[in-house]
Amino acid sequence: MNSDDLPQDGYPQAPPVPQRGRGAVLNVRHRFEGDQRDAVDDGWAAPEAAPPALRTEVAVERARKILSRNDSPDIPFDRAINPYRGCEHGCVYCFARPTHAYLGWSPGLDFETRLVAKANAVEALRAELGRPGYRMDVINIGSATDAYQPIERQWKLTRGLLELLLETRHPVSLVTKGGLVARDVDLLARLAELNLVAVYVSVATLDGRVARTLEPRAAAPRRRLDAVRELSGAGVPVGVSLAPVIPFITDDRLEHVLEAAKDAGARAAFYTMLRLPWEVKDVFSDWLDAHFPDRKARVLHCLEDLRGGRLNDARFGSRMRGQGVWADLIAQRFARAARKLGLADRRIELEMGLFRPPAREPRSGAPVESRQMPLFG
Repeated sequence: MNSDDLPQDGYPQAPPVPQRGRGAVLNVRHRFEGDQRDAVDDGWAAPEAAPPALRTEVAVERARKILSRNDSPDIPFDRAINPYRGCEHGCVYCFARPTHAYLGWSPGLDFETRLVAKANAVEALRAELGRPGYRMDVINIGSATDAYQPIERQWKLTRGLLELLLETRHPVSLVTKGGLVARDVDLLARLAELNLVAVYVSVATLDGRVARTLEPRAAAPRRRLDAVRELSGAGVPVGVSLAPVIPFITDDRLEHVLEAAKDAGARAAFYTMLRLPWEVKDVFSDWLDAHFPDRKARVLHCLEDLRGGRLNDARFGSRMRGQGVWADLIAQRFARAARKLGLADRRIELEMGLFRPPAREPRSGAPVESRQMPLFG
C-alpha cells in the first residue's frame, strides 16, 4: 500500500463487511446530518471479527392520512398507500431509502432494520374514502416500500386494506417482490372477478446468488414466480416488473426473466433502469465494494453514461429509462422480447365505475402504543 491509499489520519480505510441477510453494508450518513464519521481500521480489531447481527425493530405510527399523492408523468397512478416506513427486504437499490432521513435515521442499515407500521392504516383509508369530496381513481399499494415485506405476516395491514377496497369496490394495483402476496389470493381473486385489481411482481434477476445480496430478505426469484403462477391460476391479472435493470449485474438475463414470467402466467411487463437518488448512491457504491469490487468502476461508469454524466438524473421522462446508446439497447431488447412473448408493455386496465363509499365505523378506543421504539406522529 502506498501513501496515496491512506486517508489524512494515516489509517487505511476499513473494507466494507456485509452482514448476513442485510443489503446495505453500512449506515451511511444522511443529508441532514451535520457530522460525518468514517470507519477506519486501526489494527486493534481481530481480522475475523464480524459485526453483531442487527435485529429488526418496529415502531408504531398513527397516520393522519394514508393516501399519498403525486403528479409525476412517469407514474401511471396519482395516489398510493405505503402501510410501512422502511423495508426489511433490504433491496440495496431501493429509491425509497432516502425517506428514512426525514426520521433522522440512516438510509443504510436503519432503513431495513428500523421500521414503522402505520397501525391505523385501514381506519385512515376508510375516513379518506368516505369524504364527500373524494374523487375515485386507482390506488397503488407498495409504490415505495413493499406492502408484503416480512412484518406483514404479523401486522396484516395490507390484507386489511384489501378487505376495505373490496368492500367499497375500489380499483387497486399492487407492486411487490414478496411471496406473501399469495396469502391473499382469496381477496385478490374476488377483486379480480370485478376487474378491480392488478398485481405486478418485481423480478430483477433469476440468479439466486445475486438476489441474496441484492435484495436479501425478499422472496427468492423462483418463489416470486410461484406467486405469479398461483395468482394467475386463480384468475388474478399479473404483470412482471423488471426493476431495476443494473448494468453488468442483472441486464444480461433480461430475456430469461421475461420468458420465466410468461411461463408462470404473467400477461404484462415493464422495466425501470437503476436510479441512485440522494444517499442511495453511497449505499450502492458500498455494496459494489463488498460484493462486486472487480465490476464497480465499470458499473458506475455505465450509469454515468445513462444519466448524462451523473450517477442520477431526476428529470421526468428520462429517470426511469435513462438515455444514450446503452439505454436504447436495453429498450430494444426488452421490446423485442416482450413482443415475441405477447407481454403487453402497458398497465392492466381496471374497472372504474363500481365504487361505493364505505360505511362509517365508530372510532376505536385507546390509541395503539409504541413497540420497542418511539412513536412517530
